[in-house]
Amino acid sequence: MQPAPAPAAAFDPGLILMAFAPVFLLTIGWEAWYWARRDRTVYSWRDTLSNASLALMHQASDAFFLWLMIRTVYSWCYAHGLRAMPETWWSFALLLLLQDFLYYWFHRASHRVRWLWASHVTHHSSEGMNFSTAFRQSLTYPLSGMWLFWIPLALVGFSPDWVILAVGLNLAFQFFVHTRLGARWPRVEAVFNTPSVHRVHHAKNPDYIDRNYAGVLTIWDRMFGTFVPERDTPVYGITRQVRTHNPLTLTFHEWRDMFGDAWRERDPRYLWKPPEWRGPGRGAGDWKESSKTLIR
Repeated sequence: MQPAPAPAAAFDPGLILMAFAPVFLLTIGWEAWYWARRDRTVYSWRDTLSNASLALMHQASDAFFLWLMIRTVYSWCYAHGLRAMPETWWSFALLLLLQDFLYYWFHRASHRVRWLWASHVTHHSSEGMNFSTAFRQSLTYPLSGMWLFWIPLALVGFSPDWVILAVGLNLAFQFFVHTRLGARWPRVEAVFNTPSVHRVHHAKNPDYIDRNYAGVLTIWDRMFGTFVPERDTPVYGITRQVRTHNPLTLTFHEWRDMFGDAWRERDPRYLWKPPEWRGPGRGAGDWKESSKTLIR
């Protein structure tokens, strides 16, 4: 018996997520107004416009790739997988939990595998921290393989549209943790990601690097030993700061450096080793220092 095709979606995930856009823009406008009266350095026109340009480039890439992948790889995996999940409220709640768990590992891999870091570094390259920083994304995420992490969800029986919706809702939540506003809320951050938790993640303080990978839930960080509370004032950016607002440079500089290292040293391990890894006989580079021991 041939597997049944994926059911037609009862909603359009793209339209549902587009409904968040006015909320995001109003929130950015309010925050910019708030800081304009207190600290004008929090927002700059050049950084904000750069973030907006990167967001538009990312959305164009993502829209094309999702249109391509939903109807090919995800649909094939769904049709040939376990088909074990009914479309109910409890299964959607389970999907959100499983997707957040997979997001933790995607996010952690994006800091520890240079091929993935080449995309993710764009998001970390700003020396600012405000709601517009959430828009600072790379159009190369499909190339680096972000979509591979959600395939297990389709294989166990969640429809492609549900999977994409869960990913979108997870990312929509994360918009609201990109801010300097909000003190520590220990009882909340015991379970949920908060601005304080995520400020640590964006900081280049030695004790903060490669910490707090949470999407929505911090329980994964606590389970796998990557949680650190905010203590010292965060210093934002990357350890080898890119001094430009050019969106093309911000998108491709680490791809250029990664392939340059691999070609110059004739060593393909530069593509999958951690960002700070250097071949035998070479010290740790300064692309992204790590609090961990150098991996060879």
